[in-house]
Amino acid sequence: MALYRTRMCWKVASSRCMRQCVLMQYQPCHLSTSQKPQTVFSRIASKTKSFNAKYEQFLERTFPNFYILYSTFMKGFRTLLSEGKEVRTIMKKINSRGLCYHQLPYREMEKLRQFRRDIIKALPVMIISIPPFANYFVFVLMYFFPRQILIRHFWTAKQQKEFLDINHKMRQEVYADVLENLQQSVPKITEQPLQNQMFQLLTQVQHGVHPKVTDIEVVREAFSGPPLCFSRLDVQQVKTLSRIMFLTPHLPSFYLHGRLRSHIFEIHYLDSAMLQLGVKELTDEEVQRACYIRGLNSTHLSTEDCREWLRCWLQLSDKLTVSEASLLLHSMVLLSTNYLQSLKK
Repeated sequence: MALYRTRMCWKVASSRCMRQCVLMQYQPCHLSTSQKPQTVFSRIASKTKSFNAKYEQFLERTFPNFYILYSTFMKGFRTLLSEGKEVRTIMKKINSRGLCYHQLPYREMEKLRQFRRDIIKALPVMIISIPPFANYFVFVLMYFFPRQILIRHFWTAKQQKEFLDINHKMRQEVYADVLENLQQSVPKITEQPLQNQMFQLLTQVQHGVHPKVTDIEVVREAFSGPPLCFSRLDVQQVKTLSRIMFLTPHLPSFYLHGRLRSHIFEIHYLDSAMLQLGVKELTDEEVQRACYIRGLNSTHLSTEDCREWLRCWLQLSDKLTVSEASLLLHSMVLLSTNYLQSLKK
């Protein structure tokens, strides 16, 4: 009797288990919405990323010199794309709010200025690389002429310092010409006291003395009108000053005047925005870059020396009007020629 009851219990339990299995088969399956199935695109991206990592490891082991060029190029390309997105956001802000360039904050203004110059320099390389297989020729040019062809994004840290030094030496070659042109303009100043002050300032700079900001301020009238205002600068003076701004002088004279004027106005607007931000808020890299574009070779100076020079520059720029922008342009030479020597004394 006990054996019979045990068999009956097993049958009941088995039947219940079978019914539960059947019910589970027909119950709807609910998947978590937080776990999305892997798409084809994500799988391709993952495989591509893995392939690129293996390819870079192969280059680093087999061709270390080429790997440095390759990695620098890829990093620079990603940086350029990122800056392009930032510039697009800034342009949308300008269009939506109806702003002008000089109404932007300093960093946005500087981003637009530098990005425009980078694109202008990179445009010829982009055009050359359009035909089929021309990109291989571009790589050859990049390898042998990196300073002339590549923009700063595609320079190594060592190349950046080296190329900035070379560019500044080319700019510094015309500093003496700028001072000589100013010397020749002194007799054309009608007011005798102003003529004497101008002569004294140039004598100081030519004899290795770094001038004070007040020494430059007193001659501002000579640059707001004849003979040194923008409209009175001759072609040779404009070509010389264009080289200081890293602008090519090999263009028609009527175009050189307008372009040089717009670039120094741009720096004047940047100075006003920088004063609102404050020099102490700038990073070390921003300070060195700001000094460099204003005529000072900051690659061999400490950050504190650069900040001190930049404060002097802003002190002068803040007191000058738009009509005296010619003095601001010439101050790139007056304030930079002897600054490094003055620190050694």
